Amino acid sequence: MKKIIFYLLILNLLSLNSVMSQNFSQLEIKIFKNIRCLVCQGQSIADSNSDFAQTIKSVVSDKISQGKNEKEIYNFLSSKYGDWIVYKPSLNIPNLMLWVIPYLFVIFGVMFFLKNLRKKRQNK
Repeated sequence: MKKIIFYLLILNLLSLNSVMSQNFSQLEIKIFKNIRCLVCQGQSIADSNSDFAQTIKSVVSDKISQGKNEKEIYNFLSSKYGDWIVYKPSLNIPNLMLWVIPYLFVIFGVMFFLKNLRKKRQNK
């Protein structure tokens, strides 16, 4: 009996997921997956059922119906909530520095290591 209830529950969840997917366009689902829920830790609004996620979903749907494209929607949400709301933020100077600085540390670290290695070889 428990197995039957478990299978019915799984079947219900799968059908609910397909119904939710049918209500949203592919563009909406793509945007939902790239927007972070600020209430839930580490979830996109596609995965979250919080009130905030539901509100942002309706905002995105409204923006799409107004004819806004994906980039304009991300810019709108970033201006309201900051760049952190978007999983893949746009490339700008502060974001560029966050991506470049670790590589600079690695490059300078390797150069420092090689320089010390040459000095040790020369001293021998």
